[in-house]
Amino acid sequence: MSTADKTQQKTRTEGAIKGGDGKYIFPMTQMEKIEAGVGYSTAIGPVIEGERMQCGLITKPRGTGSRPHLHPNEQWNYIVKGTLRVKVGDQPEQLCGPGTLLYFPANIVHYTISTPEEDVVFFAVKDMTHGIIGKAADGTMAGGHYDPGFEEKK
Repeated sequence: MSTADKTQQKTRTEGAIKGGDGKYIFPMTQMEKIEAGVGYSTAIGPVIEGERMQCGLITKPRGTGSRPHLHPNEQWNYIVKGTLRVKVGDQPEQLCGPGTLLYFPANIVHYTISTPEEDVVFFAVKDMTHGIIGKAADGTMAGGHYDPGFEEKK
């Protein structure tokens, strides 16, 4: 088994890359993308896991995003490009654009949806108490959110 295979096995998220052991620099815009919200989100992007933190450069195509969901690890998202509709807990939904830092406490229901104008790119950071993928608040894993006219192509 190659070193890359052994490193891959140590990740909490399937398809993520393990940092350390000689791997310290990651060209994220050139890396392979994985699904970062399987069952409840359209989020895709490279994910790198360290010992205590995991990071991803995540894209949500325009007019799509996550259904309400939660995860046992806290999360920070820094919006690089585009605008998200964001709802956290019982707070009102807000529009958030580039330069905005979002905080999602552990086990708090939230969602983010890319507005129809353009894809959204954000840098996500989560602790390693859990993988990158959470679970839908309604208990189903029926897929991501799609605004009218942006439905998933089968």
